[in-house]
Amino acid sequence: MPSFVINEKCDGCKAQDRTACQYICPNDLMVLDKEKNKAYNRAVDMCWECYSCVKICPTQAIEVRGYADFMPLGGVVQPLRSTDSIMWAVKFRNKKVKRFKFPIRTTPEGTIVPDAGFETGSDDLKSPILRTEPDSL
Repeated sequence: MPSFVINEKCDGCKAQDRTACQYICPNDLMVLDKEKNKAYNRAVDMCWECYSCVKICPTQAIEVRGYADFMPLGGVVQPLRSTDSIMWAVKFRNKKVKRFKFPIRTTPEGTIVPDAGFETGSDDLKSPILRTEPDSL
């Protein structure tokens, strides 16, 4: 199911040039209606359901309804962000709520070493070994 914006909760990220959901959407689907000052998904059939917009929304105004095999019909999944974790709140049709907490990455953006410090094993593109092998084994 694609993401949708709850208009009552959306504040358009306080009328900045780009909303948080616009910034994070990998498919460039979220846009800001400047007249209403509300964000919306302009092409719901193209949504990848990656939950990026749901996780970054500061007012928790974006939801994605899960599929029936994952969520019973009418259920809602809402991530709640904190500084060190994401709490997934699953609300079922019978109003029962279950929460699952997962840690998030705390490494500052741009500081990760892509090859984890290992030397490149081979620059030959046809080689069957991975880029950091054999050192990383």
